[in-house]
Amino acid sequence: MGTVNPQEQYKQLQNKAEDYAQARQEKPRILIGTATCGRAAGAMQVKENFLHELDKRNIEADVIEVGCIGHCYAEPLAIIEKPGFPAVCYGYLDEGLVNRLVEDFLAGDDPSYEFALAALERNDVFPTFEDFPRGIHEEKLILENCGLINFQHIENYIGSEGYSALALALSREPAKVLEEVKKANLRGRGGAGFPAGIKWEACAGAKEDEKFVICNADEGDPGAFMDRSILESDPHRVLEGMILCGFAIGAKKGYLYIRAEYPLAVKHVQEAIEQARENNILGDGILGTDFDFDLEVFQGSGAFICGEATALVNSMEGKMGLPESRPPRLVQAGLRGKPTVLNNVKTFAYVPRIVKEGADWFKSIGTPESPGTAVFSLVGKINGTGLVEVPMGTTLRQLIEEVGDGLPEGREFKAVQIGGPSGGCLPESALDVPIDFDSLHDAGAIMGSGGLVVMDQDDCMVAVARYFLEFTQHESCGKCTFCRLGTKHLLDILTNITKGEGDRETLQLLDELSEDIKQGSLCNLGRTAPNPVLTTLRYFRDEYEAHIEEGRCPALVCRDLILYYIKPKKCSKLCNVCVGSCPTEAIYTRDDGLKAIEQEKCVKCDNCRKACPPEYDAVIKLSPPVLPEEKGARSK
Repeated sequence: MGTVNPQEQYKQLQNKAEDYAQARQEKPRILIGTATCGRAAGAMQVKENFLHELDKRNIEADVIEVGCIGHCYAEPLAIIEKPGFPAVCYGYLDEGLVNRLVEDFLAGDDPSYEFALAALERNDVFPTFEDFPRGIHEEKLILENCGLINFQHIENYIGSEGYSALALALSREPAKVLEEVKKANLRGRGGAGFPAGIKWEACAGAKEDEKFVICNADEGDPGAFMDRSILESDPHRVLEGMILCGFAIGAKKGYLYIRAEYPLAVKHVQEAIEQARENNILGDGILGTDFDFDLEVFQGSGAFICGEATALVNSMEGKMGLPESRPPRLVQAGLRGKPTVLNNVKTFAYVPRIVKEGADWFKSIGTPESPGTAVFSLVGKINGTGLVEVPMGTTLRQLIEEVGDGLPEGREFKAVQIGGPSGGCLPESALDVPIDFDSLHDAGAIMGSGGLVVMDQDDCMVAVARYFLEFTQHESCGKCTFCRLGTKHLLDILTNITKGEGDRETLQLLDELSEDIKQGSLCNLGRTAPNPVLTTLRYFRDEYEAHIEEGRCPALVCRDLILYYIKPKKCSKLCNVCVGSCPTEAIYTRDDGLKAIEQEKCVKCDNCRKACPPEYDAVIKLSPPVLPEEKGARSK
């Protein structure tokens, strides 16, 4: 391509990156995780505390904003790099700990290893960032830079060999890039798992002069933040993957469709695009070749349905974000009727390393049918909440117990929801299922985009199914009768069950209606919406039966099936804490001075139980079984 060697052009960029790095080698560096999770925990205040303490002591050090380090449970986080010492990660930062670290470590030579995050996790002194227990199981391919480089300067990405895959590809033919991606069997990480190489090949073969590349960053699953974190922490990796795709298929224009609720991701991507243009990595004649390609951010309005490919394209064209029937597929007629490749953030993020390292390297990780890694956001009743990347084939048990450090002490694992609101709820007996597209499908769940929610004994699986179905029903575009009305009927049935209503025929109706919705819906939102219902029916049928036949919620969650009582023998006449905590004045004082609850006024808010002093423990929550004729009269 062209008359200029792109690798020579890239070498010049590397030289600039090396000069940039050398100019900063002599001073200590403080890397503060300021992605959305860090900011929510107070990272920007921690940054100000560091700057104030350094200025007060006249210490020269670079305080640098980085992205998500991954250990979100310990935010705010910072990594301190001081010449002569290993990099040390500190968590749970506050003003007092910042003062201590500046005084002892930066002003002196005591790293205070007892406050190192790895030391706190293992109750031992393991100061370096690589010593975290979850690091044994993780294999970071696309998160390798997250939290470790300054995303605000392209020199940091280039200094970590960023854009070297692009320089290598531009010295070859486009077919070579396509061949490596196809041979690698890179399956789309947006949830469907369709091979990216086959999609790219179909678009490359389309007989059109104009083609487009779109990155789907419309991440809307409850509990999911993988795509957001990557864009906030290492945006250039995604840009490089999209440029390589454009080169492979013959496109000159690409778009990143990012939901507007991700303002930090939008900001960082827009800044990265400008930096790439300034360094001849985007625009006309990339790296001195005759390949032209540019990128633009399109902000979505937050509709979950716009994560579906055809609805996303309609949204970009100014139409209603509604799915379309296929064929034609986007690779034949996508944006503006032109051939279009649409992939997820993570899918594009893998491409640079596949091009640079080769397909065989990528296939050596993971499983034969699902090579590579899986990126998950771990949330819910788990100690190690955060962002992780593990090889495909890792079991759910390893992910939860070893990578995520298990459940808090005293909590009992009950289920894991994997695959987002359209995923499935799997029990303890399914924890040895390997994480890959096919195994999860056989278990009744889906890989989805990577959200993983852990639940314990205090979670009611009927209520959980209702929660996720309420989300998908609300987000249904309404185009399909099966999805529009079917999910509404499912939601109504589940709502009635949480009230103790229904019979065994109700469970059969849930099964049949769920299957009808799966078969009759146009897009994957409707086809997968019943998954939480089907998997909870499959694995937790006893809970449904308890609600219907006994009028009882075993987890003590469903408000219509629980009662609050005050135990007379434990209640203190002198204590009025529960009275003050009740928003409906349902708690009154009996003639003997003890407290009692007027059930008709009680709204089951749980305030009284939480407020009751531990030494009394007088308020109890019950869900006693009731006779069929008593149903509906529980609150009376």
